Amino acid sequence: MKPIRYVALLAFVTCGLLLVGCATGMSTRKATDLTRFKKIYVESRLADNHRIDAQIAAALNALGREATFGVSTMRPDGIDAIISYTDRWEWDFKNYMIEIKIDLRDARNDKPLATGTYFQASLKTKPSDEVIRLILKPLFGT
Repeated sequence: MKPIRYVALLAFVTCGLLLVGCATGMSTRKATDLTRFKKIYVESRLADNHRIDAQIAAALNALGREATFGVSTMRPDGIDAIISYTDRWEWDFKNYMIEIKIDLRDARNDKPLATGTYFQASLKTKPSDEVIRLILKPLFGT
């Protein structure tokens, strides 16, 4: 009788770990239509060891925007919008981005325009550039 209980407990724990381990979530919100925002500056974070700033700029360029990145004090003239981001990385047999939040603000008045978040606590994680595309496409895609 005891071996059956252990097998049942093992199956329950394994199933529970798989369900918890596969949790992902994404959300995007726009306060206005973003089609008029063509020139976007991605503010680099000094603690960014994964070049997320360059990945965001590349994804925006692929979506037809003119995007550059750098520190906030080096922002070029003529920018329509500014992107800031926060990312969180974990190590679970590999280093992966568990969460990212991307905020878009109007360059003229610093008013929030859009935000996107992605959370992946999963056994099979997506690479950071794919996660960034998943967030930006609903905001800027056609």
